[in-house]
Parts: sequence; structure tokens; C-alpha cells
Amino acid sequence: MPELPEVETVRRGLEPTLSGARLSRVRANRPDLRFPLPEGFVQRLTGARILRLDRRAKYLLAPLDRGDTLVMHLGMTGRFEIAAPEGTIRPGDFAREVKPDDKHAHVIFETEARNGGEGAVVTYHDPRRFGFMDLIATDQVDRHPWFSTMGPEPLGEGFTAQTLIKAFANRKQGPKTLLLDQKTVAGLGNIYVCEALHRAGISPFKPSGMIAGKRLGPLTAIIKDVLAEAVEVGGSTLKDFAAADGALGYFQHRFRVYDREGEACPTPGCKGVIAREVQAGRSTFFCPVCQV
Repeated sequence: MPELPEVETVRRGLEPTLSGARLSRVRANRPDLRFPLPEGFVQRLTGARILRLDRRAKYLLAPLDRGDTLVMHLGMTGRFEIAAPEGTIRPGDFAREVKPDDKHAHVIFETEARNGGEGAVVTYHDPRRFGFMDLIATDQVDRHPWFSTMGPEPLGEGFTAQTLIKAFANRKQGPKTLLLDQKTVAGLGNIYVCEALHRAGISPFKPSGMIAGKRLGPLTAIIKDVLAEAVEVGGSTLKDFAAADGALGYFQHRFRVYDREGEACPTPGCKGVIAREVQAGRSTFFCPVCQV
């Protein structure tokens, strides 16, 4: 599933086209994605202006001038394609491109012309339909079950060493388990937690309550750095994931441990070999020598 940097890459790719745009026409080619589309979905969106395009964890949020917020989740295979008068928009620099199949074009947003130009067409493709969309009253978004228990954004100012000191205190679970808990911090996924813990030299299995508080400030900074680097280069190349423009990201070329089982640890001076263990149903990649 796309992780936070991939979703942020999509947001940045869509923002110039959708932020401030009025939707002149909306088409839903089926009544459902992972879940049924909300009642009156097309009618409630047609003619509405998107005030801005936000992200909360792995969700895209588009507040509308009518008091609702369009909430979008990409699931496993959701992707957007932008068609504009100047051609397909391809923000960023990506390893390779893929063309979505039109038979999986489920929701189509058309925007009004603005600034003397023409409108654009943004198409949501989703072969497996694991993504979903909903309309939630803007003043109720923070209270919605999807968001009400979320922790702070890892790239935001609210995520600090104190966040982890409080979350880890007296806990027997390993730090990877707690970092993947959306109540601790919103949007962190398996790939980037593995990468951050390796950079910090912290074992993913060590009881969190036994990790010295002085190590959590650097870990917090490392998490921010890993995510920021991934956003800068467009996220990870996941098998079924494409960015807003249909292109694949390439942060995987910078992975230090993820999916590198059996390779030499890249930490200078370390003689360890990257290992893999299944932890809570997910692959954990780590160095058993330098992560303590």
C-alpha cells in the first residue's frame, strides 16, 4: 500500500490542478469503490470549488466551498491521471511510467477554465478498487472515526521527542510496532519505519520502554528526514503504485535495509548482514549487529 511519501507526492502532483478549481462536471462510472460512494456524490461535487488540497496521514482531503470535504484514499492500486491542454502533467522525476487502463477509470473530475486558460480532467483509476472516496462535513472531519484517534503528523511540528517518550514509556512492544500504530503517529508505514530504525541504530524488537529517552530525539529527527527525502524523490516504487501523473517513484534506490535481506549492512564500519523477520504479519528488515 502506498505510504505517506507516496500520498504526499500525489497531493503535490494534483494541487496545481485542483486547489482553487471549480468542478464543472463529475462522473462516477460505478456506484462504489472499496465502499459505496456517498449518496448524491456527483451532485454534491458538481459546481463546488475545491478550496485547497490537504493530506492527513495517507488520506487526501479536499475541503469544498459548500461545507463538505472530499476524502480520498488510494488503497493498493488507486492512481490519478491529469489531462490538461498543455498535455499530461508529470511533476517530479520518476524511474519509469505506466499508462492506466481506461476500463478502470472510475471517477472523473473536470474543472472549469481559469486564469484565461482551459480546464483540466483528473481521472481516478483503480484496478482492484481498494481505494475509496467519501464526503464528510468539514467541521466533522476531525471527529470522524478515520481521523479522531490519529496521532500527530510525522512531518509536522506536533511530532517531537516528547511524542515518543510518552508513547514508549513502560511499553513492552518493540518500537516498530508502536511507530506503526496510527495513535502514536499518523501515516507511518512499514518501509519508512524499517529505514528510520536502521539509521537510528535501534532494534525493531527491543522493548520500547527500555530505549533511553535521549535516543528518541534523534529518532524523531531521522523519521522526519527519511520521509522528507522520500517525498523529494517521489516516494517508493511499489509494484502497483503510480504517482498522480501515472509515473512511478524511485526512492527504493535509496533504501538501506528494506528488501535488502542478505546484503552487507551499509552502516560504516558495521560487519553485519541485513536480516528479515516477520513481525505482526509484516516483513521487518534490520541489521542484527548495529541495531541495538
